[in-house]
Amino acid sequence: MTEPVKVQWFPGHMAKAKRGIAESLKLVDAAVEILDARCPEASRNADILKTLGAKPRLIILSRRDLAEPAKTEAWVRRYRAAGYAVIEADLKSGRGTEKFAPAVRELLREKLEKLGAKGQSGRVIRVMVIGIPNVGKSTFINRIAGRRAAASADRPGVTRGKQWITVPGGIELLDTPGVLPPKIENPEAGEYLAFTGAVRDEILDTEALGTRLAAKLAESYPELLAARYKLEPADVKASDDPLALIARRRGFIVSGGELDMLRAANILLDEFRGGVIGRVTLESADG
Repeated sequence: MTEPVKVQWFPGHMAKAKRGIAESLKLVDAAVEILDARCPEASRNADILKTLGAKPRLIILSRRDLAEPAKTEAWVRRYRAAGYAVIEADLKSGRGTEKFAPAVRELLREKLEKLGAKGQSGRVIRVMVIGIPNVGKSTFINRIAGRRAAASADRPGVTRGKQWITVPGGIELLDTPGVLPPKIENPEAGEYLAFTGAVRDEILDTEALGTRLAAKLAESYPELLAARYKLEPADVKASDDPLALIARRRGFIVSGGELDMLRAANILLDEFRGGVIGRVTLESADG
């Protein structure tokens, strides 16, 4: 397999966003951490987690519709065992988002009981929503709100400023810009972020990234890759370059008879991100 694609991307607005998150902590009762169910640990920003300190936290495993159900359940068990409140959510259908308000109230039950004893039971609960770029924060908020309340797009870097959104259940959400760590130490985690679109494609070698994704899928999900691109599973498993198999099968040929590997890479990345290939989990909860 080729060497991992090196991923580092921390534009100036992310440093500003990190400072804004720290400054806004005093305004909220809890934080909601949105993680990608396909790569939960890779999509966590340890730098921001340190900033949150002891603030009560709810984990949302987003895009569960794109991940393997059994592996998502394993991640839920792992995080709950670590003491976190956890919800799975399908952002396309909204399934799972109905559990949000009850989960927040359960997370803050002790605080709410104390407020009730003081006659403040109707006070609005304020919750900060954090996550890396393109992890589904704004889409999740729009599902909770039942309207297009937060700017969203299938690319990183859309949410820039501070946004308060009122949602059902007596809750106000503070949407924050997506922030990556200043340095991604684990090359594999960096690749997972690139595969899922958390990093701008413009800064990456798309052909190299597609080659790595094809190799990862050939190793872990050869049947899905074979079914999608009409290949033989045995050929996928045995190939040193499964992306070339895809390019050849699709007829992606440029002048001179060479394979158009860049076109194949773009197709593979787009179809993986859209869930067209099938339900794929890149990280195992068992380590």
